[in-house]
Amino acid sequence: MAAYAFAVVMCGTTLPTPLYGLYQRQLGFSALMVTVIFAVYAFGVIAVLLLLGQLSDTVGRRPVLFAGLVASALSALCFLFARGLPELFAGRVLSGLSAGLFTGTATAAVVELAPRRWAGAAALTATAANMGGLGGGPLLAGLLAQYGPDPLHWVFLVDLMLVAVAMAGLLTVPETVRAQRGVPPRPRRLRVPRSVRPAFVPAAMAGFAGFATLGLFTSVAPSFLSQVVGVSGPAVSGCVVCAVFAASTAGQLLMGRSGVHRALSWGCVVLVAGMAVIFCSLLVSSLPLLVLGAVTAGMGQGLSFRAGVTVVGERSPAGRRAEVNSALFVVFYVALSLPVIGVGAMAVTLGLRQSGLVFTGCVALLAAATAVLPALRPVERGGS
Repeated sequence: MAAYAFAVVMCGTTLPTPLYGLYQRQLGFSALMVTVIFAVYAFGVIAVLLLLGQLSDTVGRRPVLFAGLVASALSALCFLFARGLPELFAGRVLSGLSAGLFTGTATAAVVELAPRRWAGAAALTATAANMGGLGGGPLLAGLLAQYGPDPLHWVFLVDLMLVAVAMAGLLTVPETVRAQRGVPPRPRRLRVPRSVRPAFVPAAMAGFAGFATLGLFTSVAPSFLSQVVGVSGPAVSGCVVCAVFAASTAGQLLMGRSGVHRALSWGCVVLVAGMAVIFCSLLVSSLPLLVLGAVTAGMGQGLSFRAGVTVVGERSPAGRRAEVNSALFVVFYVALSLPVIGVGAMAVTLGLRQSGLVFTGCVALLAAATAVLPALRPVERGGS
């Protein structure tokens, strides 16, 4: 039930993705505003990571999970009754709060609730719930918007029903942390120890390139499909975005075969290849090439993402592991938001095709630089 709740909350964060084009036509805002609406979600996540990242260690897992579900439900209500931009912004902020509360807490809860003999499977279950929810959101919303009775309302009614089931299910989940009374949550001062920086820098660079790619597909993919490729419909855009996250999950699973210390570089190489295919798809307005590029880039992102997080965890001192991981995820969520705002701003003057070409070129350069960095500055195993 904890994994199910995790998937439902993450699903809610990406539900609006295939609907942005419908909102854009109904409310008459620009491509830049689409990226800004999307980006406030990441700012909500960052705020929670900085201020409340350790909250569940003091008050318990279940209260934080319930709070995340409440924020997710309130986000769905904002979209359900949206009449303009204020409701859309409020919905995205609440969605970011729910994701920020769930990301660390639900991962810990799933692992803690699992029997010891399922320890490895529990970590994989938490990852699958996270990425599966992120990928399932656009797919669910796209199909319901395309074939359901009311494109902008039925989606969020279904989401509210899923959240209600998750709330009921959490009532049966035991608490795994003893609450510490009288210990108020405090803002974190995120600092990376000097000994961790050789591992942290390439992991952050690879994560920045990968999460910028995820941000592009979860914000302006519908606009690319309709205005550049010439294919419209929320079901198509939902399937394309779902394919990116499915490929990311597959890339994470491949890390075990390539080895953690080679996976980061190989993931960046695959990401560069994906950017090259996406670049070509925008040049020739090809849907098959765009899908191929999305899957390739997603697989590279997943491979380098899991490798980066694993290497940083190996190098981090045990007493500061949560602090270092939080700093790494702040970088990831900044990458999720700021580059796509840049794409929206460039689209106003250069057009969506040209801004997409510039974006893919910049991400490819960053990923290529990251691929060769471990060879220039090898990172040793272990930490102190």
